[in-house]
Amino acid sequence: MLHITSLFRVVSLKTLATNGCLIVCASAKCVPPNRAIHTALQSIRYVTPAPAPTSLATQPSVRHYAKGKDKKKDKKGAPAKVQINEEQLGNLIDLEGLRTQMEKSLAAMKDDYVKNLSLRSTTGSIETLRITYEGKDYQLQELGQVVRKNPKTLVINLVSFPQTIPVVLQAIQRSGMNLNPQQDGTTLFIPVPKVTREHREGLAKNAKVLFIKCRDRIKDAQNQSIKKLKKQQSNVSEDDAFQAQTQITAIADGFVKEAEKIMELKQSELLGDK
Repeated sequence: MLHITSLFRVVSLKTLATNGCLIVCASAKCVPPNRAIHTALQSIRYVTPAPAPTSLATQPSVRHYAKGKDKKKDKKGAPAKVQINEEQLGNLIDLEGLRTQMEKSLAAMKDDYVKNLSLRSTTGSIETLRITYEGKDYQLQELGQVVRKNPKTLVINLVSFPQTIPVVLQAIQRSGMNLNPQQDGTTLFIPVPKVTREHREGLAKNAKVLFIKCRDRIKDAQNQSIKKLKKQQSNVSEDDAFQAQTQITAIADGFVKEAEKIMELKQSELLGDK
């Protein structure tokens, strides 16, 4: 033990210490007195300390940007705009007839809005109400006499065509005018509702009912055209048939969108939102 102590006193130690790092080297003039001491000196190793943890406050901030795929997901919900090839589609279906049919459905809805969705029910609106009887369309004034008994009551006399009373009652109730006719023999009495908030909301709901009817007619025209197109599949390539169906659907969606805008404007008007 004394030999080892004296040896460390003689050996020249050069310390390079930084944060607990120690390198011990022996002087070239120092010769270990015995093999045990020489072996002990050789066993000393340089130990690299673990780097001190960097505090979160001193770490550089890292910004994470959205990947391209994530950006595409945001736009995934928006349907791609379909280009209508008038010439190509016209060679496969009766495009003009399809548009005419859809335009008629839209015009009928507008007409119903003007005549039936008024805050003040008028005699003229009732007189021109369409009645379908035995497969034929009539105006109500062709089946009976319509008069205003007083400001609060309309009277319809159907003595000439009493057999039409059930369909007339049904047509009035479904007219969208928010009317509730009462029958007394061959005469119908219609109380004219007051312009209350409830009455306004009723008319606004009926505006949606008429819109749904218009939408269904447009979709029916769309489906009929697609069915006719499918019957020609032997003469039309699969790609052309698919593109044509997509374009037919896009045309129908355009008419439905226009009808929906008209409905929203009418509802705002009836509810007094503008």
